Amino acid sequence: MTSSKPYLIRALYEWLLENNTTPYLLVDANFYGVMIPQGTANDGKVVLNLKPSAIQSLELDNEYIAFSARFGGVAQNIYCPMASILAIYAQENGEGMVFNEELRADPDPDSTKASGKLTGVKQGSKTIESKKTKRPSLKVVK
Repeated sequence: MTSSKPYLIRALYEWLLENNTTPYLLVDANFYGVMIPQGTANDGKVVLNLKPSAIQSLELDNEYIAFSARFGGVAQNIYCPMASILAIYAQENGEGMVFNEELRADPDPDSTKASGKLTGVKQGSKTIESKKTKRPSLKVVK
């Protein structure tokens, strides 16, 4: 079966917009293939605002997310492979979903993935945290 991740991201994006919140995307900036402006990453991660008025030409494909946005007044093209997406959530209240980090599709066999968990990404008063486990588990989120 194909990954459910792109379908969940598209659904959550629409849900966040319908609820008048600002969709934020948390991306592993060190993941192979990610194209973001220099200096926008913090601790190897970047938070991208997906509010329709802040971006242009959004593509939510099964393999990637791409759009154009202004950084420091300069238009930049953003490209994020689907595997680099760590979370999608609302800026206002943190509602959304965190995804497990995926293996890097890096052609360099000597490169390694730094961490098995996502920590310390704060938005508002909440912290998003996800731990990699050996087997799948489900949580009820209210």
